[in-house]
Amino acid sequence: MSQSLWPGKPYPLGADWNGEGTNFALFSENATKVELCLFDEQDHETRLELKEVDKFIWHGYAPEIGPGQRYGFRVHGPFAPQEGHRFNPNKLLIDPYAKALDGDVQPGEAIFGYPWDQPEDDLAFSESDSAPLMPKAVVVDPHFDWEGDELLRTPWHETVIYELHVRGFTRLHPDIPPELRGTYAGLAHPATLAHLHSLDVTAVELMPIHHYLAHPGHLNSKGLSNYWGYDSLNYFAPYFGYSASGGNGEQVREFKGMVKLLHQAGIEVILDVVYNHTGEGSQMGPTLSLRGVDNAAYYRLVEDNPRYYMDFTGCGNSLNVRHPQVLKLIMDSLRYWVLEMHVDGFRFDLASALARELYAVDRLAAFFDIIHQDPVLSNVKLIAEPWDVGDGGYQVGGFPLLWSEWNGRYRDTVRDFWHGESSRLADFAFRFTGSSDLYQSNGRNPSASINFITAHDGFTLRDLVSYNEKHNDANGEDNRDGESHNRSWNCGAEGETNDWTVLNLRQRQQRNFLATLFLSQGVPMLLAGDEMGRAQHGNNNAYCQDNEISWLNWDLPEENAALLEFVRELMAFRYEHPVLRRRKWFQGQSIHGSGVHDILWFNPDGGEMTEEQWHDGLAKAIGIFLNGEEIATPNQRGERIIDDSFILLFNADHEPVEFSLPEDLRDWAWRTVMDTAQPRFLQRGRGYGAEAPEVPVAGRALVVLQRPSSANNQ
Repeated sequence: MSQSLWPGKPYPLGADWNGEGTNFALFSENATKVELCLFDEQDHETRLELKEVDKFIWHGYAPEIGPGQRYGFRVHGPFAPQEGHRFNPNKLLIDPYAKALDGDVQPGEAIFGYPWDQPEDDLAFSESDSAPLMPKAVVVDPHFDWEGDELLRTPWHETVIYELHVRGFTRLHPDIPPELRGTYAGLAHPATLAHLHSLDVTAVELMPIHHYLAHPGHLNSKGLSNYWGYDSLNYFAPYFGYSASGGNGEQVREFKGMVKLLHQAGIEVILDVVYNHTGEGSQMGPTLSLRGVDNAAYYRLVEDNPRYYMDFTGCGNSLNVRHPQVLKLIMDSLRYWVLEMHVDGFRFDLASALARELYAVDRLAAFFDIIHQDPVLSNVKLIAEPWDVGDGGYQVGGFPLLWSEWNGRYRDTVRDFWHGESSRLADFAFRFTGSSDLYQSNGRNPSASINFITAHDGFTLRDLVSYNEKHNDANGEDNRDGESHNRSWNCGAEGETNDWTVLNLRQRQQRNFLATLFLSQGVPMLLAGDEMGRAQHGNNNAYCQDNEISWLNWDLPEENAALLEFVRELMAFRYEHPVLRRRKWFQGQSIHGSGVHDILWFNPDGGEMTEEQWHDGLAKAIGIFLNGEEIATPNQRGERIIDDSFILLFNADHEPVEFSLPEDLRDWAWRTVMDTAQPRFLQRGRGYGAEAPEVPVAGRALVVLQRPSSANNQ
């Protein structure tokens, strides 16, 4: 390949095709030389030195080079690990700004910066060429006909999130063509959209789709792979393995097509992003991109021993968000996904790690300040996983104004309640009403709380009620990996059983958890497959299981089909009633003159909850009245919202409880619409009121009574 370089421009970073040629630009503060490496169809390599340097950006323009061209970089500089520098031009490096990659990193000694046979390991210099094992970046054509597509901007209080894995969600779907299963195109297939619509889902939250290290050595040696993808190698390129189009750059177009079709169906796309660390790992990890481009700039190194990495993530390294170029990389990536790929928001993995200016988590860290003032990112959905593994990293409730958070306290409190653990009803009340104790004081609304019972990390809902202990033997780590304290209960038998008493209780418990989730204030998040009783056979850490353990099974047995119908009814019920998805906090008073507060709490005797009952860890039954005629906030047109009113009767005890209706509510006509002791919603449930004020609630069950609004009675 004969090619020469023109000086080009330092911006934008990465490969930028202008219709006639491509500009290449790479940031490296400590490099002494940078080579652009172009590869032809036979993988022959041509090296071209980038001689122009402007503010540490090495750049050049290659005329006649266009979409489909494969490339990488070789970066020269000091190899001095004890000083924090790990330059090695024998290692082909992934462009940090590449928009597409053509394959996976292949395992082998050559991808490491040191030879394996050296006794000091990472301090020795490897002369092996890694190019044959490395994926190549691909120049892409950014043009795409969006047909007027825009971000949906679904209001937070109207949002229902569905967390899924692109590959695992459709890998076994019988109504999707085999060549589209497990791909971006498969996720936008009519069969997929029909399922999402049946659940009234408004947003899909995709587990990581940034190009990642799929075959790390410790998993590859066991015949396993990095299924979850939480080891990013690039923050711009959609992972080629989820594309039916392959790795020739068409994966970008396929991803855009998926987003466009989901938007046409009214469904937002939220990306789970991992800006806290990369797949290069610790000092013993491979040299694939940032480590070889400029290790000292991109990573947090131990100050008095920069051979080693600060690790707030448990994954070997942490990005150096104190460096302006690293902040720029993250911000450029985020804006790219919004402006060019049209995604609607982000969930930030281990977000506390991004806030660490020094060691402590600082809510006013530069990262949050920049996002707060950014005109693009300040107007999309921002979700934090508000913890990391470092000291002081658990920060639920501690994020700034624009952020919503995965509410781990909601998960733990609701699990403890339905498992019958000793816990305060006061904690349950806070979680059920949006966690005002966590979010109200700093100006946030109930939508700051992303409520969930289960997520990708941990038991599925079916396993939560089927196992007391984790069973991760398939991971090859002697069951040492994964969380040991799961707040789970097997309902009387560990794992699979034919005992119908146990099976019926498990079904009821699943309905209890799901009903609580979708009746709570805040933003509900459902883990894909929980609506169908998906099981992982007790594996609570299926990060390496790219197989039937993790994939959704669409061939439903009778009990799972019944659960799916219950969930569809439940989510439609929530969608129909705005009192279940309020924009603002309950005020505990009458606002519009109904004579009854917007919310009331009562004990089984019908009396107001006492201070002792709120804090008695043994109390397991509580009644809640939600007044649909006392919704303080208007709709988008400024009109008053009037809804039906509801009484929710929770009984987490194994014995049945009889609730007395409070005196103030007995003159209203109530009818049962849901009883989790039954597998479906009730079409004509039993009536209650002045003549029948006693409501029986079975052990471990939730009963919902409904009263039509005055507007419906007119």
